[in-house]
Amino acid sequence: MIFERSSGILLHPTSLPGSYGIGDLGPAAYRWVDFLSDSGCKLWQVLPLGPTGYGDSPYQCFSAFAGNPYLISPEILVNDHLLLQEDLKELPVFPKDSVDYGEIFSWKPGLLDIAYLHFEQGGSDVLRAEFTTFCNENSLWLDDYALFMALKDSHDGSSWGTWEPAIRLRKPEAIVVARKKLAGEISRHAFRQWLFFRQWRAVRKYAHDKGVKIIGDIPIFVAYDSADAWSHPDLFYFDGSGRPSVIAGVPPDYFSPTGQLWGNPLYRWEVHKSSGYKWWIDRFRAILGTVDIVRLDHFRGFAGYWEVPANAKTAERGRWVPGPGADFLNAVKNSFGGLPILAEDLGEITPDVIELRDSFQLPGMKILQFGFSGPDNSFLPHHYLENCVTYTGSHDNDTALGWYSSAPEQEKEFYRRYLGRSGDDFAGDLIRAAWSSVAVIAIAPLQDFLKLGNEARMNFPGKENGNWMWRMTEDALTDDLKSWILEINYLYER
Repeated sequence: MIFERSSGILLHPTSLPGSYGIGDLGPAAYRWVDFLSDSGCKLWQVLPLGPTGYGDSPYQCFSAFAGNPYLISPEILVNDHLLLQEDLKELPVFPKDSVDYGEIFSWKPGLLDIAYLHFEQGGSDVLRAEFTTFCNENSLWLDDYALFMALKDSHDGSSWGTWEPAIRLRKPEAIVVARKKLAGEISRHAFRQWLFFRQWRAVRKYAHDKGVKIIGDIPIFVAYDSADAWSHPDLFYFDGSGRPSVIAGVPPDYFSPTGQLWGNPLYRWEVHKSSGYKWWIDRFRAILGTVDIVRLDHFRGFAGYWEVPANAKTAERGRWVPGPGADFLNAVKNSFGGLPILAEDLGEITPDVIELRDSFQLPGMKILQFGFSGPDNSFLPHHYLENCVTYTGSHDNDTALGWYSSAPEQEKEFYRRYLGRSGDDFAGDLIRAAWSSVAVIAIAPLQDFLKLGNEARMNFPGKENGNWMWRMTEDALTDDLKSWILEINYLYER
């Protein structure tokens, strides 16, 4: 796919402002799209939009297909007559600049249940027909997901690996009984999915009308505790009891002497290949129904991935295993007539990864924060080819200002020499360097535009708690900021 020279801002919807404890798809999302459009940005990058579980990570979702019900806007539900204004009168005391996930998990499901009750008792014929159509059109994944979530509820939220054997191993008679017994709960979870996609698609249409495209994200692996792993055990390396025999990770490196033990189940790629990669094609079709461009996370895993025994305590005792490679990407390309994909090619990149990326002409990622070790560093703009995406930093890095406040002095000195700047405005300097580069796409997290420090960091890899919490405040998007972004988009023809 040929991309046009453009720019964008990375902001997950959970970081939008508002009164309901977490960013959502209500009025603030529309104001955000207006800001992007008015500032000349053509791209909005988001993280995975799936339903999050333990740790709140959008990269460890209960489904690769479902949406996050915590993003549903209460205000839109009022407009749709699925909530009454009085349903929103007694709100918890939410922080304004962060997400208190514990408070959200305690409050919002109950609010969505009230909306479901209103729908059941007095929903219009139009809404009822729309819900039925949604369920029919998405039954491929929705039936299993809604049952999975209803079963989790009935097991006090525990992982499916702890469920009784008949349900854990999906014995047909047990599944029939569960669908009948939990019919109400299943319908409630399907209803939440309908609300999410109804609101998200309205936001996306508004973005398109404003000339803004959305970059989404596909994590290469799925969570073990997911509807995907439970409903398609044949696609993963599971033993006879439904538990992983090997898991995903990355080997030891400069940043982590014991590697990273992600714990995700690994794919039986030969089984995927025998079906023409049907599950993956369905997954791409689903995400391309919600976003315009896909960032393919951990792209190197499609060339080769790090396999670790399931009982390992660290990622040190693993091995490299070949991924599906060109055969997989050709199947995706043939299914969609192209590859609207950005390759997240960070980490331990070997020649086979570069060959796979370049043979399909996929733009890779360049993180400017990584570049200031010396002039031969490939993350510096003078090494860029046009077919790449440059970032000041990503959701896994510190903010630009946070990096500068703690970086080694020799790297800070090299930055000052390289860009000819004093260091008084590191975040602004980094954005200009990205925007002025030859990279076809330039993106920065909103935190860097707001010149925020470490307190606004989105994720600390390897840290289990306290991530994904940052939110901007209502007054963050000023006219001065809009004018500055519009100016650099003009100057650098983005």
